[in-house]
Amino acid sequence: MNVLKTIIFDMGNVIIPFDFRRGYAALESHVDIPAAEIPDRIRETELVPAFESGRMEPREFVNSINRALGADLSYEAFCGIWSSIFLPHTLVPEELIRSLREKYRLMVLSNTNAIHFQMVWNAYPILRHFDRMILSHEVKAMKPDPAIYAAALAQAQAEPGECFFTDDIPAYVEGARRAGIQAEQFLGYEKLLGDLRARGVAV
Repeated sequence: MNVLKTIIFDMGNVIIPFDFRRGYAALESHVDIPAAEIPDRIRETELVPAFESGRMEPREFVNSINRALGADLSYEAFCGIWSSIFLPHTLVPEELIRSLREKYRLMVLSNTNAIHFQMVWNAYPILRHFDRMILSHEVKAMKPDPAIYAAALAQAQAEPGECFFTDDIPAYVEGARRAGIQAEQFLGYEKLLGDLRARGVAV
């Protein structure tokens, strides 16, 4: 097994927990659709993948969601609701990230969008410890598209086998492995520590 030089984290539900149901519950009072039906309505539009792959600008996305749901939310109000999914406490301690950065290049590789990322960047100081952010809406590719892993490797300053990636979604872990990256599913902080120790990382 290669010696690690770069450690790459997914963001949502690896560093920062989120629960989409919070957003649907907040939207319910602004539309004539039960909260339980809102995700299907949004999914049918295919607007979220377009937004998270950088094919839509934020205001265009908000206007389109308003139309799809029969809502009349201002841009600012919608952004507040759309970002209410995030929970306050991180899933990994900032001290771990700070200590890893002393010896390794640290990166985030995330399927996200401009509205969510602006909010989490402002709200979670832990993100300041990372050397690079590879974000789907900026590189215009979403996991598990090989293009997003290639974008990460272009910034990794290491060979693929010298990188480790953790993500909560198995398909995204497999995408990283296909790119030659060492990768494991994130199933909690203790498992992450074990995965790192198995690769010679002192944590």
